[in-house]
Amino acid sequence: MLRFLFAFVLLIHGLIHLMGFTKAFKFAEVSQLHTDISKPAGLGWLAATLLFVVSAALFLLKKDLWWAPAALGIAVSQILIFGAWQDAKFGTIANLIALIGVLPGFGNWQFQSMLRSELAAFRPLGLPDSQAVAESQLAPLPPAVQNWLRRSGVVGQPRTSTLHLRQTGQMRTTPNGNWMPVSAEQYFRTDPPGFHWTTEVEAGYGLYLAGRDLYQDGRGHMLIKVLSLLPVADAKGPETDQGTLLRYLAETCWFPDAALQPYIQWEAIDSASAKATMRNGDITASGVFHFSPEGDLLGFEAMRYYDRKGGATLEKWHIENDPASYQVFQGRRIPTRSSVSWLLPEGKFTWFQLDISEVRYNE
Repeated sequence: MLRFLFAFVLLIHGLIHLMGFTKAFKFAEVSQLHTDISKPAGLGWLAATLLFVVSAALFLLKKDLWWAPAALGIAVSQILIFGAWQDAKFGTIANLIALIGVLPGFGNWQFQSMLRSELAAFRPLGLPDSQAVAESQLAPLPPAVQNWLRRSGVVGQPRTSTLHLRQTGQMRTTPNGNWMPVSAEQYFRTDPPGFHWTTEVEAGYGLYLAGRDLYQDGRGHMLIKVLSLLPVADAKGPETDQGTLLRYLAETCWFPDAALQPYIQWEAIDSASAKATMRNGDITASGVFHFSPEGDLLGFEAMRYYDRKGGATLEKWHIENDPASYQVFQGRRIPTRSSVSWLLPEGKFTWFQLDISEVRYNE
């Protein structure tokens, strides 16, 4: 609804500028304008109309650059208004309303341009020829992990080089906070390990958060912006590196053959769990995988840095996979519904619940 209302404001504001064009060329009597308007200025009023109308159309068509003609239209309009201030000064209010919409439009275009550039550098130019996973490759792994890989159906399937996911879900920022709808897209690569995750979170009242979590070359970077424009989080450094490495390790639930990668070492705990230690560059981190008797991956937990006002502390980070959500994609059986929680001294804080809606391997 807000989308159509904003487009309507752009359109009407643009059409009002036709009054200046009409008066300048004396096509009709315009009693609302008492200031004389020259023909060159009249063409400026016409240009403002066209810019706003084009912008409204591009906005409704969801084109990334809709904001550009609107920004130019606002500039032209305001210059003309200053020249006919007594008659047109209230048009400044409409220009301010348009500007409120243009700024996040510009921010989104800028943010999306950054993402496209990052993905171009992140995604491999070509995929290597992936050999199929052989039963013999499972032998060095703990029995619980072997059972998981067989249950997942990876034996006989090509090794995963890349993975593309789409996700929906909800998240909150505090234990008692409101849940906010989330849509996300994620790319993985396995050699070298990394992921590129982007999300849009509906914060309510027309506001949204645009986020990007990147793990590349052994380094992590979390960036969050309000309306794609105002940064509210820009996390880098060793704690972020460790956190993104653990996230990659946990999310191998969607490409289980990554358990065979040389940068992940396994240690048996019992028949239903195993400890994985991942090393990438100068960062090492470990977590425990828990399995059902049938071999489904039920959960993962590890010590990960949790941001607090007084500074980050190591806390237990826990992921639960819904055993009823397992589906088969391109021969691989994976969970499609998960929840992510912090097991804090003050209690369990579940902050993210997600569903997988699309899975593509090696494309």
